[in-house]
Amino acid sequence: MNRFGIPDLGVGIGLRPVHFGQILSGSPEIDWFEVLSENYMDTGGRPLFLLDQVVERYPVALHGVSLSVGSTDPLDREYLRKLKELARRTKAHWVSDHVCWTGVLGRNTHDLLPLPYDEATLRHVIGRVREVQDVLERPLVLENPSTYLAFASSTMTEREFLARLAAEADCGLLLDVNNVYVSAFNHGFDASEYIDAIPADRVVQYHLAGHTNKGTHIVDTHSGPALDVVWDLYARATARTGLVSTLFEWDADIPPLEEVVVEARRAHAHRRTAAATGTEG
Repeated sequence: MNRFGIPDLGVGIGLRPVHFGQILSGSPEIDWFEVLSENYMDTGGRPLFLLDQVVERYPVALHGVSLSVGSTDPLDREYLRKLKELARRTKAHWVSDHVCWTGVLGRNTHDLLPLPYDEATLRHVIGRVREVQDVLERPLVLENPSTYLAFASSTMTEREFLARLAAEADCGLLLDVNNVYVSAFNHGFDASEYIDAIPADRVVQYHLAGHTNKGTHIVDTHSGPALDVVWDLYARATARTGLVSTLFEWDADIPPLEEVVVEARRAHAHRRTAAATGTEG
């Protein structure tokens, strides 16, 4: 169990509008849904009505892409107010975002931009995470993004940065196993060492996904099934953490709901193994 007592919801998928009809008419065999926060924070009418119907039937968690916790801009208090209200409305089990920045000087790049991993940045992000948690009145859960460039000025690894951030800001972690593999390929580090260095009691959720290998680098496209090597890393991680809410992301070239559910449910075999063998963490 993670240190926050946040429950294991089982295996879920991302809530995508293209699947609304199938979800509400067919009650697919999936445990929970991850809701993209920004899609519903400024929306009323039919989208919010449909979300309410999903919430009546399934547990949900919120996942954001615009918190910009690493930016030097002041935190957007109106954004946080809307996020807190959406969490209340959906009875979200947790709220997550990314360890990144998405813009500066009031401009949103709509991309998850990497941070330099050094002491000054760590202190900055810790302070902002604490501030966000005070507003939301709940732990914030932060995801490791996939990256393609790194700062020459970094003085620690990403995994060290995440471990210290989680401990000193007292926040949770969303461990994206596919992102670990993507970044390991792009930067030449050992993905297994990364997995082993993440504090097990801070992991609240896992992400799994497919990606696109361009030969010289991998792009985190969230398209297609996950590779076996990603599933192997997930098995390694769950052996440490035990049963943790797991989500399969499929955001490009989205197939029918049944295909996404089948891929997501591959996680159950690894979860059964983790439950049978116990944990290291």
